[in-house]
Amino acid sequence: MSKSCCSHSHAAPIKAVSKADASRSGHSHTSHCCDNAAASCSANPTHPDDQGQSVADSPGDEEPPRGDCAIDTAHDHHEQGHDHDHAAAATEPPLAAPEQNHRRHSWQVLGMDCPSCARKIETAVNRVEGVTQARVLFATEKLVVDLAPGLSPDPVTAAVLAAGFQLKGNTQATERDDKRLNPLMTLLGKYWQPLSLAALMGVAALLPSQIGQPLFTLATLWGLWPVARKAWALTRSGSPFAIETLMTVAALGALFLGETAEAAMVLLLFMLGEHLEAYAAGRARAGVTALMALVPDQALRIRTTAEGDVREEVAAEMLRPGDIIEIAPGARLPADARLLDPLGAFDESALTGESIPVERRQGDKVPAGSLAADRVLRLEVVSEPGNNAIDRILHLIEEAETQRAPIERFIDRFSRWYTPAMMLVALLVVLVPPLAFGQGWDEWIYRGLALLLIGCPCALVISTPAAVTSALAAATRQGALIKGGAALERLAHIDTLAFDKTGTLTLGKPQLTELVSLDGRSEAELLALAAAIEQGSHHPLARAVVTAADEQGLALAAARDLRALPGMGVEGRIDGNLWQLLAPSRATTLDAAVQAQVATLEQQGKTVVVLGQPGAAPAALLALRDQIRPEAAAALQGLNELGLKSIMLTGDNPRAAEAIATELGMGWRAGLLPEGKVEEIAKLAKQQKVAMIGDGINDAPAMKRASIGIAMGGGTDVALETADAALTHNQLGGLAAMIRLSRSALANIHQNIALALGLKAIFLVTSLLGITGLWIAVLADTGATALVTANALRLLRKR
Repeated sequence: MSKSCCSHSHAAPIKAVSKADASRSGHSHTSHCCDNAAASCSANPTHPDDQGQSVADSPGDEEPPRGDCAIDTAHDHHEQGHDHDHAAAATEPPLAAPEQNHRRHSWQVLGMDCPSCARKIETAVNRVEGVTQARVLFATEKLVVDLAPGLSPDPVTAAVLAAGFQLKGNTQATERDDKRLNPLMTLLGKYWQPLSLAALMGVAALLPSQIGQPLFTLATLWGLWPVARKAWALTRSGSPFAIETLMTVAALGALFLGETAEAAMVLLLFMLGEHLEAYAAGRARAGVTALMALVPDQALRIRTTAEGDVREEVAAEMLRPGDIIEIAPGARLPADARLLDPLGAFDESALTGESIPVERRQGDKVPAGSLAADRVLRLEVVSEPGNNAIDRILHLIEEAETQRAPIERFIDRFSRWYTPAMMLVALLVVLVPPLAFGQGWDEWIYRGLALLLIGCPCALVISTPAAVTSALAAATRQGALIKGGAALERLAHIDTLAFDKTGTLTLGKPQLTELVSLDGRSEAELLALAAAIEQGSHHPLARAVVTAADEQGLALAAARDLRALPGMGVEGRIDGNLWQLLAPSRATTLDAAVQAQVATLEQQGKTVVVLGQPGAAPAALLALRDQIRPEAAAALQGLNELGLKSIMLTGDNPRAAEAIATELGMGWRAGLLPEGKVEEIAKLAKQQKVAMIGDGINDAPAMKRASIGIAMGGGTDVALETADAALTHNQLGGLAAMIRLSRSALANIHQNIALALGLKAIFLVTSLLGITGLWIAVLADTGATALVTANALRLLRKR
């Protein structure tokens, strides 16, 4: 019934229940496991005006590739740690790892209509002996519980059932039976309570009052029984001020006053409101449900035997890295995989929001959930069970549940005392006028009961999470992942965006554009020397040099004693001679003519490195240029139209930075190491709310120092783990859409709170004055919940 996920002191990420591998208990240390102190490094960053005026040269190449913590201005490999203490407003702590030897269990819960239901379940489960942590993730309908060693999860399931909710394992047989029924019987089975109550009320209304009154009383008792039973269960589990309690007291009070028809109407409206909330919650969770359905349960695995290839259908969770699978046109990938065929087209729209199929070549990685577009394809599985692209997104959504917006946390705290306070006010309304002023008891009991119903906080509680859930679902559909309400709220207040250059504003794939021979050697010989030194490096500039040599078919000598020169470059020994590749500012033997050549190349937006031997005249200049993303200019224009400022922070040389920034029409800072970027973000943050957009873990310190960090990178582990949000389609154009959506969500939350509190304030006055009665109070509460939910669902249509 439960999934035991972990018995270690560090928990593996929580996966979707339907896809989790219960036997897998290992874990890996990611950026969330440990914090490292930032390595000490120094540079003299360039600080031009926002429009990028030219300044003296300073060292600086490009940042290292995504996922490489090493960086310096001449593609030296220097360790750079990062911390995870965000400078922005504090959020609720995420789901903590289980304590030593404790076991983690998870279930899917049915019957939750709003986040207040989740709180009721948490309250009930936390009262169970041996539970060290309980969290309900409303978006994915998951209950996660940590239990002390040696304890059975059965008391937890019993507590949930006693609180009036169902666990998925307990209802599977019923669900299978329901599928065999015709639609009419299914409808009757789902709505039999309000339908039977409405039928009894209809009959009672048509009969004479002598018979009708007893029938209304019977209808009230019939409708009250399930409500009162749940109210009692919730009271026993620690939630005495639930809406069910208020409804029970109000209905019994109305019966006591002889208002039998009104008592029955109150219960009918309440039941209809509950079903409406359930429908709205299902709509809000539809995006998550659709995401979980993207990964098929079965896969076609290919086994090679002596007799040839054998095809076997296996469960998707049985796949392991290295397995060969085959998918037909129109089928979806059950795991992340690497394409084995020469070419293949995949529809990745469910993950990236891009409707055009993507052409993949042999060796390319394809995420789980992608749909094969045109032919039968073979692929090699590369992801562990429960750790494919879809599972990582689901984990992100679950993590987002724990990162609630400050306004949502305030509403939650407010609602905890709002209902008891309203019950106290209702009691005073019942007692004070008759006792102090001699008023009639019946009239003021009736008004007090109406106030009780107004005391229901459902509309207020759902006002924020409904909008947040809808906004996150809309963002996911558009290829943007936002880690919860806290990040969504911070994103709405951003007024400045700081961009990394390589891999963010540019494609991150620099190419060697020129090689200038300075000592008379051939370009091929000089390129072979440079490539020999750069062999094995993962830096984009190094890869560009090696790629250029490979394209020319050059034979590379074996370089020895390779080492990085901090803040300078790299060196190696070839045939006994020491060769160096240095940033121009670190090469001490450049004459005026060579410096002029360097300046000319850098003014064209190119990065220049110098090849030479220590103490000797330089042998060659290598110029490399990264291509600006095709959509970058339009994306920045869209941000400008939203009233946002943009600035580029780069470790590149000032002239190259200025050329790119001028082309894009943005401010810039150059010659920055990671700690320099952090300092720049800190300066900007003194007057502005800053977002940092980067492409990998080397930008993580600046991302965490900013109000919000946004990662590029196609939904990679690095992008999802180090930032508050990620653009999975790797398109800068999604930034403006993400910010517009966050602003709309914040406005929607304010509208919802105004609706919820405004309607309650109006009917509080009318109930006190005796203008409106019980059924109008219930209608007002149900109507407020419906209006708030409908308003939040508008965000699903945002583009």
